[in-house]
Amino acid sequence: MSRLSDYFDYKVDENGNTYVEVTARGIILLRLSPTNKGTAFTEQERIELGLDGLLPPQVTTLEIQVDRLYANFRRQLDDISKYQFLRAVQERSEVLFYALLERHLEEMAPIVYTPTIGLAVQQFSKIYTTARGLTLSAQNIGRAETILDNYPWHDIRMIVVTDASAILGIGDQGMGGLSICVGKLALYTVGGGLCPFQTLPVNLDVGTDRTELLEDPRYLGIHEKRLRGQAYFELVDKFVMAVQKKWPKAIIQWEDFAKNVAFDVLQRYRNQIPCFNDDIQGTGAVALAGLLSACRKKGESLSGQIVVVVGAGAGGVGVASAIQEGMVRDGLSREQARRQMFVMDGRGLVVEGIAADAYKLPVAQFADVYENWQINGEVPNLMEVVSNAKPTVLIGLSGMPGLFNEPIIKAMARNTRQPVIFPLSNPTANCEAIPEDIIAWTQGQAIVATGSPFADVEYGDHSYPVGQGNNAFIFPGLGFAAVLGECSRITDAMVLESAYALADYTAEHYLASGQIYPPIADLRKVSIVVAARVLARALEDGSSSRQGLDGIDLEAYVRSRFWKAEHLPFVYSPPAK
Repeated sequence: MSRLSDYFDYKVDENGNTYVEVTARGIILLRLSPTNKGTAFTEQERIELGLDGLLPPQVTTLEIQVDRLYANFRRQLDDISKYQFLRAVQERSEVLFYALLERHLEEMAPIVYTPTIGLAVQQFSKIYTTARGLTLSAQNIGRAETILDNYPWHDIRMIVVTDASAILGIGDQGMGGLSICVGKLALYTVGGGLCPFQTLPVNLDVGTDRTELLEDPRYLGIHEKRLRGQAYFELVDKFVMAVQKKWPKAIIQWEDFAKNVAFDVLQRYRNQIPCFNDDIQGTGAVALAGLLSACRKKGESLSGQIVVVVGAGAGGVGVASAIQEGMVRDGLSREQARRQMFVMDGRGLVVEGIAADAYKLPVAQFADVYENWQINGEVPNLMEVVSNAKPTVLIGLSGMPGLFNEPIIKAMARNTRQPVIFPLSNPTANCEAIPEDIIAWTQGQAIVATGSPFADVEYGDHSYPVGQGNNAFIFPGLGFAAVLGECSRITDAMVLESAYALADYTAEHYLASGQIYPPIADLRKVSIVVAARVLARALEDGSSSRQGLDGIDLEAYVRSRFWKAEHLPFVYSPPAK
């Protein structure tokens, strides 16, 4: 393994104890986020490392530092202020940031990720303070290899990259997309165990079509319209080639690419480098896992469900594809699985022979399915599908708040005793329906999950749990498995296994209490299970190049490789001349 950085590295002494070897002394250690222990530096370390007198005299523990930070976090007045506070901590001390996040994950995950991350993306240029990650654009892509050499961490294993063309449900955000990559990687570490100094957030600034950004002199990105076509893919090609040369073991997660390129990018590179698209594959896996849990709760089979997915972008088609794969695994033919899947876009039902976008064709419905329906347009609309197809499951990835209105929800309740309704659009303001309304309109019968966090619903004399179908239950474990397995590719079977691993974890720990997703506080436990199951699948299908992992306890192995947010002893080693 390469040295982590010119400034520091993890080492193990003759007794098996881990320590940090540093090649810098003095104030530099307090300015580098990986090496800044702050007041936790011992007296001896302060003397040996040139820190004597630079810090208050009291030596404090990690726990005291975290308690102080948490008290200050609670003083922040709103969510964006809390986000800025946490990012500032991250830039001062990575260990403190992750120790704080780990201890208060349920409270802070919505701040570092959805829904607050949407605000941070939109306000990127306004609140920008500190450089993090890399940005590649048409202006510098010819220097891509040199730019990667500029990055201070040498052994990168996980890259989250975006072109910011379709951030959550808020669309084209240009340079602001870098924030979501930073947020995703924070969850890779706190939830998935990845060492933060082996991760890299990247923004491919290919311009923006958002007028208010182009006309804002404070906007920090490229003030040009978006690249498209050959010029766009030439830029992405150069980025991928530079990564392959510099970090051949790195996994790439494609993040928030618009539907018109998301599928093309994934197909272009998935057999060239180990990569996956979280919006397509991660969203699909987490939705399938929730539906599997809902079926278990109802005592029904997945193959017996009729599913409507509203929204035919990357997330919607990814969800429909994943559920179809689950139905095939459950015994249906591929054709029958398609006949039980109704995907809606802005024009209505996606139909074979009418759908213009090639990426929608695998989930397009057959025209003969609705030939006897009474419809008003060329293809059925949402209410016509709900009324005629009699779906048992309704999933929203449209980004259209209020789309699942009372007539739609009540029609779903007439189709089945316990309709499964997942308004999954993010952030919260884009959710297709509010859980409280869904529960009331179905008289407490619906099984509900959302994309962003909502409180449980009190209705009548009962409390109804609202699951959060958060991709964070999938991508940290999936990515960590690919890293540990040194995988040459990330197969559909690996992604599908992550869904079943999440569903099985939920069944074991939470289904008896009515929950179809675990709480976010369980993220680390979930990620260990997901990573172990995915790693086993990678070893089985030959995607992993690792030797010596057959027959061992993979959960124990994954757990042993988790990076820990802890203060380690420091030892100075003069830099080589």
